Amino acid sequence: MNIRERLERLEEEVLSPYAARAARSRGRLRPEPECTLRTCYQRDRDRIIHSKAFRRLKHKTQVFLSPGGDHYRTRLTHTLEVAQIARSMARALRLNEDLTEAIALAHDLGHTPFGHAGEAVLNELHPEGFRHYEQSLRVVDFLEKDGQGLNLTYEVREGILKHSKGKGPILPKETSDLAQTLEGQLVRVADIIAYLNHDLDDALRGGVIKPEDIPSECQRILGERHAQRINTMVRSLVLSTLKADDGHLHLEEEVMGAMERLRDFLFERVYEAPIVHDEFKKARKILRELYLYFLENEIPWEKGHIYPPGTSRHRMVCDFLAGMTDRYALSLYEKLFIPRPWVT
Repeated sequence: MNIRERLERLEEEVLSPYAARAARSRGRLRPEPECTLRTCYQRDRDRIIHSKAFRRLKHKTQVFLSPGGDHYRTRLTHTLEVAQIARSMARALRLNEDLTEAIALAHDLGHTPFGHAGEAVLNELHPEGFRHYEQSLRVVDFLEKDGQGLNLTYEVREGILKHSKGKGPILPKETSDLAQTLEGQLVRVADIIAYLNHDLDDALRGGVIKPEDIPSECQRILGERHAQRINTMVRSLVLSTLKADDGHLHLEEEVMGAMERLRDFLFERVYEAPIVHDEFKKARKILRELYLYFLENEIPWEKGHIYPPGTSRHRMVCDFLAGMTDRYALSLYEKLFIPRPWVT
């Protein structure tokens, strides 16, 4: 018995009956020999961390575009916070931590530069629309490794595709849009917990809102400090889920209501605030002009050779722009559209 097989046996002994087991994975798009040291979900996590798309997240916007301070979140730090929260809950619920972490680390690999403003532009311009969770799956299935993709397991891929929640219910009764694994569903909630708290924290740091602006019922129920709010949400989900013991995730009604009220507050007072919204209007213009330019001109991209014959120009331009960091998009826009002084 090798180390991987021992780990798989340990999962059978330790994990909850509701947890996903590596040994029972539905497999990969392309079969490959198993590792003797790591389970399939551990290998997926490692492949994600070593991918180029993961490294680019450090220069992609979370909420504040090109913030001047060093302590504002980026898409990478958001991803790490989601992974930490998700793993903490998975451990308490005896779910598969490796699967949970892999989904969390990959869930935003397809996010555009300039946050959701970039996503909105690509959704308007691409004939088939654009959704970052679908692009995240495209990254791991095709764009990474020169068209080979990372060849991840079914469970990780499905968790990536179904992590997004928009402004819908935090724990919807309709389960068709949820991941089949509890680990995938847990990442979806961890994503909400993470952004509710760190976006609020960044908005306070940036002076967009003041502590007294936060709805009183949210402070009363969730807590007045960053750590208190996260702890309240995590404890509510863990304890409610353990109490129900029915294979579904649960939150106390009072806590879930406060989370939804806090989300509404962030949309009203932060995401649509002039200091944030006005900068994203500029970012939308940048991406729109880059998109239209590359529909007619050569794409300066080393991945051009990976596309099969007949791939639409829109598809290639969309992939190119979605993969950009904020600073690369700004630099390329300046190079293409900003006049330079004449040098004699």
